[in-house]
Amino acid sequence: MEADGTVEVRRSARRRRTVSAYREGDKVVVLMPAWMSKREEQKWIAEMVRRLERSEARKRPSDEQLLVRAGQLNDEIFGGLAAAASVRWVDNQRARWGSCTPGDRSIRLSSRLQGMPTWVIDYVLVHELAHLLVPGHDDEFWGWVNRYPRTERARGYLLGWSDAADVDPPGSEYVD
Repeated sequence: MEADGTVEVRRSARRRRTVSAYREGDKVVVLMPAWMSKREEQKWIAEMVRRLERSEARKRPSDEQLLVRAGQLNDEIFGGLAAAASVRWVDNQRARWGSCTPGDRSIRLSSRLQGMPTWVIDYVLVHELAHLLVPGHDDEFWGWVNRYPRTERARGYLLGWSDAADVDPPGSEYVD
């Protein structure tokens, strides 16, 4: 049953009390008990769409939120020395998790990071911020990156993700 073209309601006689929702392509699917009234259905659709959007927003920060987070990490890790002018998601990075152009102080993150834990995204941001201070991957560079307390954990996560997806790990420089 289509509620409004972007939401599909699936009722089940076996479902007793719980209502849940998930995204299926461009559509939101709301699962609910068959006994609920139309009025309750409309209330739950609005609530579940709101919850889903809030959850997705946490997992997929906007470019503006990325820039704010980069500023916070710059202050915490780099003492304000590695300020980015812009941070944005890009869809054209298949061979790396992120990139940085020191000349204009811009950072780009692969959209494949969207949905990963925030501490993994933070690690990639720290990695790119470090490139604003040190261009290569020498000991000085890794000294900056290793100030991030979850560096090893994030490296392991990115390697595990690449292995589970059965792809070569993009940007081996993130796990050296």
